[in-house]
Amino acid sequence: MSTTAPNPPVRTIAIIGGGFAGTTLAKSLHGRMPAGWQLLLISEESYTTFNPMLPEVVGAGVFPEHVVAPIREMLPGVRFVMGAVSRIDKAAQRLTCDTLHGPLEFAYDHLVLALGQRARLDLLPGMAEHALPLKLVGDAMHIRNRVLQALARVELCDDATQRLALAHFVVVGGGFSGVEVAGALADFVKSASRHYPRTRAAGFGITLLHDGDRLLPELPPALGDAAERSLSRRGVHVRCGTRAARIHADAVELSDGQRLPSATVVCTVGTRPNPLVEALALSLQRGRIATEADGRVRDEPALWALGDCAAQPNARDGLICPPTAQFAVAQAKALANNLLLTLRGQPTKPFAYAARGMMATTGHLKGVALLFGLRLSGLPAWLLWRGYYLLRMPTLGRKTRIWVEWTWGLFFPLDITHLRFTRTTEVDRGTSNSSVPK
Repeated sequence: MSTTAPNPPVRTIAIIGGGFAGTTLAKSLHGRMPAGWQLLLISEESYTTFNPMLPEVVGAGVFPEHVVAPIREMLPGVRFVMGAVSRIDKAAQRLTCDTLHGPLEFAYDHLVLALGQRARLDLLPGMAEHALPLKLVGDAMHIRNRVLQALARVELCDDATQRLALAHFVVVGGGFSGVEVAGALADFVKSASRHYPRTRAAGFGITLLHDGDRLLPELPPALGDAAERSLSRRGVHVRCGTRAARIHADAVELSDGQRLPSATVVCTVGTRPNPLVEALALSLQRGRIATEADGRVRDEPALWALGDCAAQPNARDGLICPPTAQFAVAQAKALANNLLLTLRGQPTKPFAYAARGMMATTGHLKGVALLFGLRLSGLPAWLLWRGYYLLRMPTLGRKTRIWVEWTWGLFFPLDITHLRFTRTTEVDRGTSNSSVPK
């Protein structure tokens, strides 16, 4: 009598996080896994957000659906679970995930943390109550709606003090996000104000606050200065060496006691670890998971980390990798190779990468860029920025949609639609999830 041997259990590499790092890692591993191994990708959202393009959403340069890509479409053949991991048992190598179908447990043999970071809302007094962070697509849409609400309120308000606060927009932070959102807001408000005659007559203002000596400290000083000049020509009041001390409902209080009237304050500074990272009690370095050069979490043989949540050394220069999309993608490709080496029982390799460059837009048709040591500003840098992120978009269809939208924007004014998402059951109650300022 013959018997059939039972199939060996399938072993799993689980990835938590569906951003640039997590999806690139899954894509790099898919199709290369040894027999008996499978991939599992878990993400709280069903899509990847192209965060560098969020200022374009704020400024109505693109629609929100253009800066996201469905993970299932990006990674056909990879098992994907949309859910929030609530617990990781490192000893048992199991994790608990809250899904649409309720809590589920998954076993893993290797676990990769690609969680990114969260916005820190307690950096300044009043920040959590009155400032607007820019980390998610929902944040970008909320900021855009708040700007349109402010313009509409100026049309209805006769109080000069209130009008001054409503028509003044403040951005805190002179890094890449701050510079880009300030430029996008300048273009958007200027275009939209044509349809708000009282706002246009009274005038509006945009101020960018940065506590450093110059904008974009990651770039050479000449490019930071070029960014400041570009923003100033668009009407943005750039104030370097200026620190915000407190944010009020109608003003920003500076460290010297001065108050800037503003009812709309966008904060692009401050990050904190994902709560899951804090719960794991791992060794952190400035809020990021300390890893070895190959991406393995220190003293954790089955745990790896990459992207914004990881403080991974770069063997090329000995520095910790910056939390940028460019490095997240490079780390993911290197970690895929190291995981495969580990599965084969071979030694891993340290991550070594030379940055190709950095870019920022300062508004429509303007930008600054450093590419392989070449410094660009103005239209060439803007075109380079758009070309790079267009190439990063998955699928030809999505690339085409964004290209068409960008081309449309070259010839027609920006969209000023304020989407309220009012449901039928809310009409008579006069409520909406985005109808009134928060």
